[in-house]
Amino acid sequence: MFTRAIVAFDYAAPADLLILQLKQRGQYARAGLLARLLAESISHQGGLAPHTRLVPVPASAASLLRRGFNPATEIARALGRALRLPVDRGLLTRTREAPTQHSLGRQARSRNARELFRATGPIAGLHLAVVDDVMTTGATLDAVSRALLDAGAASVTALAVARTPFPAWHAAE
Repeated sequence: MFTRAIVAFDYAAPADLLILQLKQRGQYARAGLLARLLAESISHQGGLAPHTRLVPVPASAASLLRRGFNPATEIARALGRALRLPVDRGLLTRTREAPTQHSLGRQARSRNARELFRATGPIAGLHLAVVDDVMTTGATLDAVSRALLDAGAASVTALAVARTPFPAWHAAE
C-alpha cells in the first residue's frame, strides 16, 4: 500500500552486522551510520516529498523490554538529523502484541501484521515516510502504510535500512 520503498542494502554479510550490532548489542552509533547509508539511497532515488515527516515503526512491548529501545526510532532520529526532517513518534501505535515475524513465511507475516497498527495523530494530507530497520516481505511496512493512508495521509513511503534477499525468507514457507 506504500507509494514506494527505498532500502540502503541487502540484509546479508557483512553489512547485516551493522544492524545486529545496533539491535543486539545496543551500539547506538550504528544508528547514525545506518541512517547515513539510507539517506544516501534516498538521495539517489530522487529524495522524498517536501515536508515529509518520518514515522518509526513502533516496536512491540516485548522487544522494548528485551532491548530497552526501538531500533527503528534510533534510525529515524539519525535520519531526521541527516535529512533535516521531523520525526513524529506520536502518529502511530500498535493495537496489540503479535508474535515475532522473523520465523514466519510471507502469508503468515501478512496475517500477523494485519491491523497491527493504528494512526493516533492528525495526519490528513501529510506526506509520511515510515522507517524500519529490515524489510523482509514488506508485511509490516504495508500494515503501517495502510493504517496511515486509511487515516488520511497523502502518501506513505517505506524506508528500510536493509532488505532480506528473496530466498532467505521464501524458504520459511
